[in-house]
Amino acid sequence: MEEEKVILVNENDEQIGLMPKLEAHEKALLHRAFSVFILNDKKELMLQQRAHHKYHSPGLWTNTCCSHQREGENNIEAGTRRLQEEMGFTTPLKETISFIYKAPFDNGLTEHELDHVLVGQYEDDPLINPEEVADWKWMPIQEVKKDITDYPERYTAWFKIIFDKFYEHITL
Repeated sequence: MEEEKVILVNENDEQIGLMPKLEAHEKALLHRAFSVFILNDKKELMLQQRAHHKYHSPGLWTNTCCSHQREGENNIEAGTRRLQEEMGFTTPLKETISFIYKAPFDNGLTEHELDHVLVGQYEDDPLINPEEVADWKWMPIQEVKKDITDYPERYTAWFKIIFDKFYEHITL
């Protein structure tokens, strides 16, 4: 099976090439990504705990799902696909903001992403894919913000950045 490829972009989100995902993370090259945030009517955020065998950030808590767009796929299509693959449901998503971040990991890999933040609403429990997700929970947004401050080591790098800088964009 061919390794999944990421879309290399410049700072204006213009595609400049394709590269196998692992190679892009080894070389710390800027590539397109997305982060999905699902809230319910109680203003709780659906969090997932990344599977413990993931090649980076294993076992850490993060937003509902995230991944990389495939060539020819827009942000909403990519977010909808991955939400189904990881969490077992779909719901309408809307685009909010995008930002660039760079986060090196202890294993020598680096996330250098132009991340598109997508938000949606859902009221039921997910049907998680155990290959991708170890656990999940609903958590009030204010509690998430406090928990990230008190226990930053429990959360992924991109999730902490989004909450620190773009909190107002994920509250629907």
